[in-house]
Amino acid sequence: MNKTLWLFIGCFLLPVIMAFTVLKLDFRPSSTTNNGNFLEHEIWLPIQQDDKLWTIVLNLPSGCASACEVQKSNAQNLHVALGKNRSKVSIVMVGTDELAIEQSVQEKLTPASFYLVNKQGLVVLEYLYKPDPEANRLVLKGLLKDMKKLLNYARSQ
Repeated sequence: MNKTLWLFIGCFLLPVIMAFTVLKLDFRPSSTTNNGNFLEHEIWLPIQQDDKLWTIVLNLPSGCASACEVQKSNAQNLHVALGKNRSKVSIVMVGTDELAIEQSVQEKLTPASFYLVNKQGLVVLEYLYKPDPEANRLVLKGLLKDMKKLLNYARSQ
């Protein structure tokens, strides 16, 4: 066979073999740039936000007391901290009169935690409540960082 055919076959097979090797030997990066946790299963929320790119959802089940009160005030602070991006993001509280969802869906969400939801209603990232005020502040700071990254990415498209 001629040299061009072998070069063509090599250019095709080499990336396939390398990709297979990377997947089999688990050479994937262990760290990510996001601060929230990806959910292990899909959760869809019935959120209709035509003019908003993202929604920050706070889960407030009926049995939640002091942690939910702290997170309610944090939600107001998040709204202020979004600054110029405030018009692109809505903050919704699940379990209140603002948004009532099915009990089975709300049970999948952790109480007093924030969730990042895309325009179609898919829950993307979870930010768990921490009882320590300083640790909780860092979680909220991470949520703001992730939100700004996502909004910058959406602007570039």
